[in-house]
Amino acid sequence: MDVATARERLKSMLAELDRSIGVLRGDSLAVRERDRSPADGGSDLTDSDRNRALLEVATRHRHSVLEALRRMDEGGYGLCVDCGAPVPESRLEARPEAARCVPCQSRRERRR
Repeated sequence: MDVATARERLKSMLAELDRSIGVLRGDSLAVRERDRSPADGGSDLTDSDRNRALLEVATRHRHSVLEALRRMDEGGYGLCVDCGAPVPESRLEARPEAARCVPCQSRRERRR
């Protein structure tokens, strides 16, 4: 995938993530602010916890997209941030925000 196509995909992902984050923030506020009966307390907590988890995931994904755009601007897009090897084209097509080659990403996930 060429850089221009990757940039467009990343910008599209960023716009979608921004919309999702806005909705999730709105839903979180709605859950907190609506009238609650004692029977709804557990449901509200579950909804709030789920929204908070989704918001965290979307925020982390947004950060990785912004980092990919930064790497593009700096000329390092498509190179592993850990070892400097090229990130395979197929990986970038599947995940244009990917920052690491498969072996480095695997090592990172094992350390977690």
